Amino acid sequence: MIVLGIETSCDDTAAALYRPGRQEPFSEIVSRQYQIHDPYGGVVPELASRSHLEALPHITEELLKKENLKLSDVDLIAATAGPGLAGALIVGLSFAKSLALAAKKPFVAVNHIEAHMFAATAAEKVEYPFLALVISGGHTLLAHVKSPEDYAIIGRTRDDAAGEALDKGAKILGFPMPGGVNLAKAAERGQRGTADGRRFPRSYLKPSYDFSFSGVKTALLYHVERTKPGSPEAIDNIAADYVEAIMDVLVKKTLLAARELGLETIVVGGGVSANSRLRELFNLRGRARGKQMRVVFPPFPLCTDNARMIAARGLQTYQDKGPSKLDADVFSTFIN
Repeated sequence: MIVLGIETSCDDTAAALYRPGRQEPFSEIVSRQYQIHDPYGGVVPELASRSHLEALPHITEELLKKENLKLSDVDLIAATAGPGLAGALIVGLSFAKSLALAAKKPFVAVNHIEAHMFAATAAEKVEYPFLALVISGGHTLLAHVKSPEDYAIIGRTRDDAAGEALDKGAKILGFPMPGGVNLAKAAERGQRGTADGRRFPRSYLKPSYDFSFSGVKTALLYHVERTKPGSPEAIDNIAADYVEAIMDVLVKKTLLAARELGLETIVVGGGVSANSRLRELFNLRGRARGKQMRVVFPPFPLCTDNARMIAARGLQTYQDKGPSKLDADVFSTFIN
């Protein structure tokens, strides 16, 4: 099958084609809005919606032309229904429905968080059950996944998501958009203040599997106000400690949950899954009793908000449940 995926949940407008079975199954075009939102220090929902409206028809047409395809060649159309910015979601979902109606093709409304949860499985074979860690700008959660349509959330953030804490930390330290990416690069350049970067606190919320990152963000704000770091080197070092504090909690809690549940595989998804320190820590700490925990990360193009994972999850959902109705609505918060 040829699946067209549409993603407009936040500030990236993306269209992708998914053809499973090919050596390179994905083709994608993404229009980013960093320059539009950077002057405001964050994403402005109305501006994001307008940008999606302008970009989406052009990148979809360009994508089909690039692959020498017509809309009639597409077998299934999938689009993000939520969670995300309501106005942005309406643009993408309405556009995808219109294409499906005009071309008489089946349509699937996709849960964005589920797409992150299963993104890695589109690129690498993973046996069920497994523990999924989804870490993005709006969500941080752990899910016990028994099958593509059977999973239970066992832990989630009680305040800021990990990606949100990284973006807000980047703003505190003066990095431009994309904040989390620039903060991660600074952390790679910097040196941690102690052997394990203990300048900032960790919140483990024992005995639950929930997360909390508002405290470490506040600690960063107070630290910067108190010390007033002036040099790029000092800022990079602070960034290294801040990133370490967040990644430390993510890795420790995820490994603990996997071991207590008796699971041998962890699948990571979401924008923060691209972080090099996160991957390094999972590799370093994933060994227990002489056995290495299998930790599966998606390829980098499948980490951030992208239409590839929407197309892949759309096909998975279509094969299990069939098409969605054309009156499927958007939802701004996570539904499970």
